[in-house]
Amino acid sequence: MENMYLPYRMYIEKITEEAPLVRTYRLKFKDPADEEKFSFKAGQFGEYSIFGEGESTFCIASSPTRKGYIECTFRVAGRVTKALANCEEGDEIGFRGPYGNTFPIDDWKGKNLLFIAGGIGLPPLRCVIWNCLDLRENYRDVTILYGARSVQDLVYKHELEEWNNRPDVNLFTTVDPGGETPDWKGKVGFVPTILKEISPSSENTIAAVCGPPIMIKLTLPVLFELGFKEENIFTTLENRMKCGIGKCGHCAVGPYYVCKDGPVITYKELKELPQEY
Repeated sequence: MENMYLPYRMYIEKITEEAPLVRTYRLKFKDPADEEKFSFKAGQFGEYSIFGEGESTFCIASSPTRKGYIECTFRVAGRVTKALANCEEGDEIGFRGPYGNTFPIDDWKGKNLLFIAGGIGLPPLRCVIWNCLDLRENYRDVTILYGARSVQDLVYKHELEEWNNRPDVNLFTTVDPGGETPDWKGKVGFVPTILKEISPSSENTIAAVCGPPIMIKLTLPVLFELGFKEENIFTTLENRMKCGIGKCGHCAVGPYYVCKDGPVITYKELKELPQEY
């Protein structure tokens, strides 16, 4: 029987400094046979490990349409992420996965897509954004609203520029008041405020939201005001994931195991979880 705890051996092909204490790693399999058999879907996550330090859970931030590598984006926040941040290109790390459910992008065909992200909440949506853009003919209007505390805190700056230059994407970037720079050309204001300002249509539209809990809490009423239905609003509970396979129990919220039943969830499902969440 295969050992479910045994990680793939990966090496860091490329490191991108995204923002203060935020990095993106492009990872490749050390064994070509592992690369050949590996596959994942948008929304799934993995366990990234430094041997001798432990493992940490992040989404797979790259799209399954991009073959030959996976990417993860993380903020330095604890022992494992600090050890990860000390790595250099060429270093080896471990990866277990993919785990969890997925964004149902096949069900979204023919619909408008609205992606709303705040700060480090963009990486979980970046995967599905690129997945849908690489299959652009399947979807109608694509709108991306992304905000951060300051210009410096925006991640994927080069990709934001690329999305902004695409005629088939409506991109709105914003920073909190006081976070702008003299050359900032985006909007200034909190994400819920800018969402209300641009007022995207809810008709035949799916909304995917990810970011700090306070941002999501204040964004949902605006979506309801715009006419979005609870079953058409998706988010991801990545912050509740732990061992990846539902064995340790740390991801349990009532009968719901985030590692196995999530992390992708609609707001209709989310509001039925116990108050403890």
